[in-house]
Amino acid sequence: MTALDLSSPVAVVGTGTMGQGIAQVALVAGHPVRLYDAVPGRARDAAAAIGARLDRLVEKNRLAASDRDIARARLVAADSLDDLADCGLVVEAVLERLDVKQELFRQLEEVVGEHCLLATNTSSLSVTAIGGALRNAGRFVGLHFFNPAPVLPLVEVVSGYATDVTSATRAYETARSWGKTPVACADTPGFIVNRIARPFYAEAFAVHEAQGADPATIDAVLRESGGFRMGAFELTDLIGQDVNESVTHSVWQSFFQDVRFTPSLSQRRLVESGRLGRKTGQGWYDYRDEAERAEPHTAEKQQAPAYVLAEGDLGPASELLALIREAGIQVREDEEDHGTRLVLPGGGQLALADGQTSVEFRDVVYFDLALDYRKATRIALSASQDTSPQTLSEAIGLFQALGKDVSVIGDVPGMIVARTVARIVDLAHDAVAKGVATEEDIDTAMRLGVNYPLGPFEWSRRLGRMWAFSLLDDLHERDPSGRYAPSLALYRHSFATEKREGAS
Repeated sequence: MTALDLSSPVAVVGTGTMGQGIAQVALVAGHPVRLYDAVPGRARDAAAAIGARLDRLVEKNRLAASDRDIARARLVAADSLDDLADCGLVVEAVLERLDVKQELFRQLEEVVGEHCLLATNTSSLSVTAIGGALRNAGRFVGLHFFNPAPVLPLVEVVSGYATDVTSATRAYETARSWGKTPVACADTPGFIVNRIARPFYAEAFAVHEAQGADPATIDAVLRESGGFRMGAFELTDLIGQDVNESVTHSVWQSFFQDVRFTPSLSQRRLVESGRLGRKTGQGWYDYRDEAERAEPHTAEKQQAPAYVLAEGDLGPASELLALIREAGIQVREDEEDHGTRLVLPGGGQLALADGQTSVEFRDVVYFDLALDYRKATRIALSASQDTSPQTLSEAIGLFQALGKDVSVIGDVPGMIVARTVARIVDLAHDAVAKGVATEEDIDTAMRLGVNYPLGPFEWSRRLGRMWAFSLLDDLHERDPSGRYAPSLALYRHSFATEKREGAS
């Protein structure tokens, strides 16, 4: 099944931000486009707004003036649903209410031809449930664009329970012909991106709620150590706290209140208080003109240790040994010890976050996971009230000697980046095992949909097959609520591989 022919008209019902964006994508790709909105006059206003955006593309030399004029001629504001009768594809982008969408598609089914593909842009509702209102649900599919649709490349092509393979394939190929990067997905709560991205927000909020660190520090660590483009607090302020919490709540409810997707109480309080982020002037941060910018906690300068004793290779943090040597600090190696830690001159130990807490040991400082220890500009350390001041000072001085800012957070198991990445990896493995999507499509979706520096499976391969399982297993022991219990899929992936490698 090939993509929809360019001569076939595409209709977009609902002319808000997403509807206008999708219409612009189809229009620039070469289709005649019909805009319809139930509110009189809105479709014409939307057509004018799209025309203005095309003008700006011409001004920026991204579109030829002749192509703009041709595209404008193909754009029509429809007065009624009857004007969509000859369309080959209708994409809905109306209010996120199941009853509203179902009624719209019942009406559309009476208007369009039998070969017309019907699609919803829903981000939180069940594609299967919406399509359940149709006599022929086989031609119904989800086409989830990301905002702004003309800019972001990802489209999740979602097959409902009754969607025909031919319909899903045609939708996939059409999105690709429009210059998008489609990924195939089964109808699951949150689809790919909104399902697997939940821990990025949830773990940051959990660290804050446990008084492990303030929002500015957590965001700085996620950016400067984890390699994420934005931290969880600044990103949800940009999205809107009400919007982000609504998606989280929808996924949680759709999974029958699965503890792994539990919403944040502190975010609920923000929403209740009307502090919705940038759009209201206050959220996690204060955006009012007179407000001071929140800065991350950064440790004061400490003296670097003269040497460190390396016991083992530090696993995912093994690159640190070369950096320490390059900084002129002697690295003594204990080749007989198979641990993964550094011993500091005062006798204290420095270890990569593993899901345990500093207070459990005599004198240990944990350091957080980094995407790239050489490029990272900030490292988080955690210590307990029992950690000796000398050990903490030596640990701070060591990373400062490597050119890193250092943020000291509370004794939080799994710290910030490590626990976040481990949970993302776990949800990704679980999604593949349940037939939601392929590994390749999940990695593509998370890189393009939310700008992650690596896809979950890329991260998993880099960190080692046992890393995420081990960290989550330790976290689960300390928080047996089930939130951190490794999935059966991750268990099988980790142990089955280890046995095969051991047998060889």
